[in-house]
Amino acid sequence: MSDPLNTFRTEAEEHLCTLESSLLEMEEKPNDADLVAACFRAMHTIKGAGGMFGFDDLSAFTHHLETAFDKVRNGQYPVTPELVSVMLDAKDHIAGMLRHPQQSPVQALVGQSLLTRLNKIIPVDAIALEKAAASQKVERKHNIETAFRIRFTPCSSALTDGFDVVPILRELRSLGSCYVTTLAAELPELRELDPESCRLSWDIILITEQSLDTLKDTFIFVADDWQVNIEKVDSDLSDVEHFDYIGEILVERGLITVDQVNNILETKPKTGELLRDSGLVSESDIVAALSEQKALRDAKERKSEAQDTTVRVPASRLDKLMNLVGELVIVQARMNQLANSREDEEMMSVTEDLDRLTVELRDNTFSIRMLPIGTTFGRFRRLVRDLSRELGKKIRLETEGAETELDKMVIDRLGNPMVHLIRNSIDHGIELPDIRAAAGKDRTGTIHLSAEHAESHVVIHIRDDGAGLDTTRIRTMAIERGLIGSEQKLSDEEINNLIFEPGFSTAQEVTDISGRGVGMDVVRRSIQDLGGQVTLYSAPGRGSEIKITLPMTLAIMEGLMVAVADERYVLPLRAVEECVEMQQGERGGQTSSKRLVEIRGELVPYMRLREWFGVEGEVPQIEQVVVTRVGTDRFGFSVDEVIGQYQTVIKRLGKFYEGTVGFAGATILGDGNVAMILDTTGLIRAVETEAA
Repeated sequence: MSDPLNTFRTEAEEHLCTLESSLLEMEEKPNDADLVAACFRAMHTIKGAGGMFGFDDLSAFTHHLETAFDKVRNGQYPVTPELVSVMLDAKDHIAGMLRHPQQSPVQALVGQSLLTRLNKIIPVDAIALEKAAASQKVERKHNIETAFRIRFTPCSSALTDGFDVVPILRELRSLGSCYVTTLAAELPELRELDPESCRLSWDIILITEQSLDTLKDTFIFVADDWQVNIEKVDSDLSDVEHFDYIGEILVERGLITVDQVNNILETKPKTGELLRDSGLVSESDIVAALSEQKALRDAKERKSEAQDTTVRVPASRLDKLMNLVGELVIVQARMNQLANSREDEEMMSVTEDLDRLTVELRDNTFSIRMLPIGTTFGRFRRLVRDLSRELGKKIRLETEGAETELDKMVIDRLGNPMVHLIRNSIDHGIELPDIRAAAGKDRTGTIHLSAEHAESHVVIHIRDDGAGLDTTRIRTMAIERGLIGSEQKLSDEEINNLIFEPGFSTAQEVTDISGRGVGMDVVRRSIQDLGGQVTLYSAPGRGSEIKITLPMTLAIMEGLMVAVADERYVLPLRAVEECVEMQQGERGGQTSSKRLVEIRGELVPYMRLREWFGVEGEVPQIEQVVVTRVGTDRFGFSVDEVIGQYQTVIKRLGKFYEGTVGFAGATILGDGNVAMILDTTGLIRAVETEAA
């Protein structure tokens, strides 16, 4: 069973994310009532749940925030940048209190400082007095606008899960006039009583001015496990004594059962029988009406059953499931090979069914691990806001394609490189407002973050409309650091890519934001470790763009298996463009390991894997050249044989082989042998470097 405290922390962190995103969006849309309501609900939920789990300091602190935002929600105070700033800092403080429930003296001072800042914007003490007066007014009030009937039954494990009913009842009482009845019909005899099993239910009549959503928020952390029913009562509230049918009230109080009530009511003629006997409707009309009634009820039940529910699963279990699926794919490949070698039709039929089921299981497991990349995008809005204010710049962040899905493992490892790239765009890319205005630009700069699917890849673009890269300065700094010679000729693109070299920086001074000479090389290496590529484009005065191409998953990929003598290699199928035959007389000249072959009038560079990996044996009369495309360039790999498409389970190489050029991993074949997965980008770069 999962720890309720960890569940509370996880859900509270989700509410904090909702609070932060709503606050950032609210700064641009201060009059959006839905955003204000979303912030209020997040704080209200965290406060209530915090009290239930013993986070008293957190609950008390959040109570002040909720009280202040209640006045904003009622239109008494406007949303201002100052209010958003203090609320964002308060959100960070709550996150710290989640990790450390017992406040340290420093935490207490930080919390008091935040409340002091909030009090200057919205007087907190005055709010508390007004709320207390409003509460007393509700208690004196006799003609209340709305009444709700609330029935809830905790799950039998509520006590052992750490949930307490008292805070919920206390919260409901604070909302208005509350009539509570405890039902003990399910309570067993004393000798059979389990003190750790909850067998009680509660029936409540609440007369309040609050909305239905506010009442539901009270049960938000237990709604999935408890039986909770909240409904509005349509009776005349001026006559509270005759609140509803007496039979239903007696059932709710546990004094009589539903069957007993129905037996009593059976002595009276049914509505349909009365209508039929009166001649107002025919027997067939009644049958049709009853049929329609049953159909509607069945449809409602089906709709209820079809509603999706969310189950929280630890990431470690998903990783284990993915590993097991990977092993199953390997076993399935062995079964295919065995069935083909025996030419047993019955066995081949079973193998085909296993193949189909394995593919479906693999795809479904992938879908479980896939998350929208927007979960990563959300954290950057706060980053852009805070850094732009610190640097005195005006910057807006635009996002596109947040719904694009990517493997959770890739998303988790992508966060830090993305943060560094965006920090660089803010610090080095976007100019100060006055400089932008002098250049004829909008005083507010823009960083555009987008993601899209491209075949089996996800492509992420980070664009800014800043000053772009200064190639002259980059070249000068590279010469000073000995990265290039003073006489060396480089294109603008090659000069720009020097920023990815270790220790390179054009910053005039070291700051906390960037300029320490570390980072961009780590960014490129981190993305390459994910099997991706990073490309930089820049135009002076118009801005820069960084393009990141990533595989959607790191566990299984589609590959093209090739053979060189007895060795087997796998090339990523996504990079393969075509395969062509090459006769012995067609082999062109070479510069080191780099050769040229003519394909339909175009000279394409290629390398011979046999020579690169030192595989012994004779070169066949007809070689196969697998042509790949990296960016806008084409490059070929010469092999003895193209075996065909292969579903590859990627196995990481050990630390001893991590620095080996040309290998991205390994895979186990159906016969138990190992085939190396080639890093085409690394091989091409190595050959180009050797040729230069």
